[in-house]
Amino acid sequence: MKARVTVGLLIAALAVYFVLLAGRAVALLRTGDVVAVLLGVGVLILPLLGVWLVYSNLRFGWETEKMARELEADGLLPDVSHLPRRPSGRVDRDAADAWFEERRGEVDASPEDWRAWFRLAYAYDVAGDRGRARETMKKAIQLHS
Repeated sequence: MKARVTVGLLIAALAVYFVLLAGRAVALLRTGDVVAVLLGVGVLILPLLGVWLVYSNLRFGWETEKMARELEADGLLPDVSHLPRRPSGRVDRDAADAWFEERRGEVDASPEDWRAWFRLAYAYDVAGDRGRARETMKKAIQLHS
């Protein structure tokens, strides 16, 4: 719940920023000066890009949560509590790599199963590869839809 409140506050702050930025863009557009108009168009693109980025990231989070709830209801949510951890709390690298290979095998066996892709994305995350985790989760979302 705390994360949702934080996200809500951040979205509200971004909305205020986007409105103020759009106001500046409109003021530049109204000057009629070629350079100011071009700058105004550029400044107007920024809030539009920001809204799209916020929406796409929120949608990603909503879809991921939805899939996690489905997996949890089926008893298939990935569990790494049994894996050894370093003093920092992160999963031991060798254990994470071995667990990752098991998840990779699941995807190889069922390449059209979104559940396998979800677990592989989680394995990437546990292994510390956030970029690949996100791309793999996108594949899971695509298959789930």
